[in-house]
Amino acid sequence: MGLIERLLGLVFGDGSRALRDTVEVFRENAENGARRSAETQAQVVAQYGAEFVGASKGRFDRAMDALNRLPRPMLALGTLGLFVTAMVDPVWFAERMQGVALVPEPLWWLLGVIVSFYFGARHQAKAQDFQRSIAGTMARVPQVTGNIRALRGLRTPAPQDAATEDDAALTLETLVPDANPALEAWRRAS
Repeated sequence: MGLIERLLGLVFGDGSRALRDTVEVFRENAENGARRSAETQAQVVAQYGAEFVGASKGRFDRAMDALNRLPRPMLALGTLGLFVTAMVDPVWFAERMQGVALVPEPLWWLLGVIVSFYFGARHQAKAQDFQRSIAGTMARVPQVTGNIRALRGLRTPAPQDAATEDDAALTLETLVPDANPALEAWRRAS
């Protein structure tokens, strides 16, 4: 027995942490790993949210945003207008389309590049705004969860919330109100 004990003491060491320390050589401590992961994620969210704090827009930025909203509706409504015009006055429409047919191909390519660049830049700006709003929302998650916990703590348990399991008699006792001597005295006096 002494030989086995000395051999195990040599492999695992002495003390209560020896076995845990030996196992952690081969396998990560899951609790510590989860804690490190949560701390890293919280730091990333905090840093990402701090980048966008206080980014309020001035009048010029709001005016540019308003102008940036115009091209897509104008293109869509203009295209619908072309269809309506083709049905209302086909000759006038055909005359205009003959003029469009004379536009050289390089100019069409240039128009395609400009429209693609505009919509690509617009898409990127909207995607960044969306990510900014997500970062702001994620930064508020700990506060919201704390508020929810506090609100749940304010709940008063209802009689049907009592843990009576399958005991019918105990369930009925929770539903019958207790005697209230003060209330009964008041009722008698009334």
